[in-house]
Amino acid sequence: MNSNVENLPPQVLRLVYKEVSALAADPPEGIKIYPSEEDITELHTAIEGPEGTPYAGGVFRMRLVLGKDFPAAPPRGYFLTKIFHPNVGHKGEICVNVLKRDWKAELGLRHVLLTIKCLLIHPNPESALNEEAGRLLLEDYKEYASRARLLTEIHAMGGTSGAPQEPADGPQPKKHAGDPNKRVAGAGLATMAAGVNNSNGSSSGTSSSNTNIVAKKKTDKKRALRRL
Repeated sequence: MNSNVENLPPQVLRLVYKEVSALAADPPEGIKIYPSEEDITELHTAIEGPEGTPYAGGVFRMRLVLGKDFPAAPPRGYFLTKIFHPNVGHKGEICVNVLKRDWKAELGLRHVLLTIKCLLIHPNPESALNEEAGRLLLEDYKEYASRARLLTEIHAMGGTSGAPQEPADGPQPKKHAGDPNKRVAGAGLATMAAGVNNSNGSSSGTSSSNTNIVAKKKTDKKRALRRL
């Protein structure tokens, strides 16, 4: 999608920047914000699956796109992480009233994010984009929960959910140390070198010990001859 930065009035951009900065500094519980300095009209987020739901333990990437008519028109929301949910279409599009007929300009982005998180707790099968998920939710919740949990485990767990990567804490490894095979080989060589050194040390110690024994025997023999 093309950026709408140039289509939004300066006063709207200032309001959006202010709200996004506030969200990044103090995000809603269970939601991380990844603002883009290049395009303030597209907001990437990561939502933690609420406890007590089939999505618990997962982290779901999502984005909000602000159109040229924002805030008169609601943002468009998309799940980027695959999810089995009645109100999420196969392309990730989200169907929730706050992004449609219930939208008000004064609601703001924080309200939108909280509403979408609540949708993971209380799906609405009456406005289902995924008809199969909506049907199972009404007719066979156990099967619905099993399917939702399975996709959560496959796509939203293990730290590979695709949210923008945050830099790791502490110093980073040098580039030449990036090849794991080289690191293993280096470790193996170091171990071998240590073994050789220990072996040499042991051999040297043994040789020295033998020399001392021979010298002691000679001294004892001389002392014995003197007594005679």
